[in-house]
Amino acid sequence: MNALELGILLPAFLAGTLVVLTHVPLGQEVLRRGIIFINLAVAQVAGLGVIASHSFGWETHGWEVQLAAISTALAGAFFLNWCERRWPDIEEAIIGVLFVMAATAGILLLANNPHAGEHLKELLVGQILWVTYETLIPVAVVYAFILAAWFTLYKRFGSPAFYALFAITVTLPVQLVGIYLVFASLIIPALATRKATQHRLWLGYALGLSGYAIGLAASAVFDLPTGAVIVWTLAVSAMLTAGMVSVMKGIQRRKN
Repeated sequence: MNALELGILLPAFLAGTLVVLTHVPLGQEVLRRGIIFINLAVAQVAGLGVIASHSFGWETHGWEVQLAAISTALAGAFFLNWCERRWPDIEEAIIGVLFVMAATAGILLLANNPHAGEHLKELLVGQILWVTYETLIPVAVVYAFILAAWFTLYKRFGSPAFYALFAITVTLPVQLVGIYLVFASLIIPALATRKATQHRLWLGYALGLSGYAIGLAASAVFDLPTGAVIVWTLAVSAMLTAGMVSVMKGIQRRKN
């Protein structure tokens, strides 16, 4: 792997690291709450904000676009929080409806845009190989505050804090890594470590980081779409991790 490839892959790995650090603990909470597809719905609502901002002619990575994405994501998250209190028995169905409506609204907004296919592809699979250190600095700062709030304030404020932190967390990487990777980073580590009784968070972190590292390297070696490869390496890492957890639990039971 030459210096040019490393110059591209290192910022991409740092982007993945930021995503993993924030999405793994939130993903474990999402799995506990049983609202697995909230990530797709809120990320799609954030994507709708990005698409709407493009219709105003704003710069692709300008602050106006991020503000539009975060605002729409927060609106969607607080709507789901309200639905959780009012109709907890059908919340997952409402999440699915919100996802479909946001996705189709984006298609309608792009109906007459000659670059519609390109915009939709960017939202789904992202542009992780085009990430620069400069674009990661504000994301890292915001994520530092989010992690501090998550581990210190979240339990004190309950569901409203969860939905607010969740909306901001999944919105920031949508343009960097795409909706597919946002969802995979949130749910796959949580699923693989759900039966772990010890060090669950650290196992999730190790799984996520290894998935991104191997996926980036494999995409460079085999010249394959990076986002799609990372999703698959996360899945393979998850199967190995889940197997390791099962073996460790079996050994522990025999000792007891």
